[in-house]
Amino acid sequence: MAHWNPSGKLAVVTGASSGIGRSLSEQLVARQCRVIAVARRGDRLQDLADQIGREVADEMLLPIVGDVTAPDTREQIESMVQSHGGTLDLLVNNAGIGGIGPFEQANESRLRKIMEVNFFAPVELTRRLLPYLKSSGDAVICNIGSVLGHRAVPDKSEYCASKFAMHGWSDALRAELVAESVQVTLVSPSTTRSEFFDTLVESDSGATSKSIGSWPAERVAAATLAAIRKRRAEVVLSVGGKLLVYADRICPSLMNWVLRKRAGK
Repeated sequence: MAHWNPSGKLAVVTGASSGIGRSLSEQLVARQCRVIAVARRGDRLQDLADQIGREVADEMLLPIVGDVTAPDTREQIESMVQSHGGTLDLLVNNAGIGGIGPFEQANESRLRKIMEVNFFAPVELTRRLLPYLKSSGDAVICNIGSVLGHRAVPDKSEYCASKFAMHGWSDALRAELVAESVQVTLVSPSTTRSEFFDTLVESDSGATSKSIGSWPAERVAAATLAAIRKRRAEVVLSVGGKLLVYADRICPSLMNWVLRKRAGK
């Protein structure tokens, strides 16, 4: 099948007010793709529209202010798709949150909040939008995962669990949709320079994350769009991310020791 062409298409991007989602929305609009941009912060969506340019944004950017974990927000997204032709060509499940700290010292609410945003919300949104994606005949579902959905690390057990779930679900969904002309692409970035660490769930203020290298959101978004256009099944971004994944496959016991030392355990 030919490369996916964003021109004239309709996309849904969650977590569109900052980071990867914001940059990806900008890049899609620049390629003549209408974007239903979903985020909790209306002021940031307004800022995105201003940056794109009011005349272009009025035609190409369709903002929805809401929380993807809320059923009424997912219903609003579906209604927007219906009102713009009833066919959806791209769904980017990008919205996500994290938490930092030992599992033993956390509580159930941190796990549930992270799983709700990172896994249950995108799964249920996808379920709701699948009929519109199937009607495209040329659709892509892009799930933003993480290298930590391939190799877990200390002090991020809940986040890793959510991304492992996203990874497994993406693989299963890809196999289920192989005859439906709907591609499922899993993008696994390493650390992204964004506002992610400003909104950690039930974590100590000033908590940081040790990582090998990082990419700016614009670069991650560009690599994500490239993976979508090429209909890739899965991509792991950054040298550090690839090293983490492949070193773990070769010698997981050594990686356990290395990660324990890096975490100061």
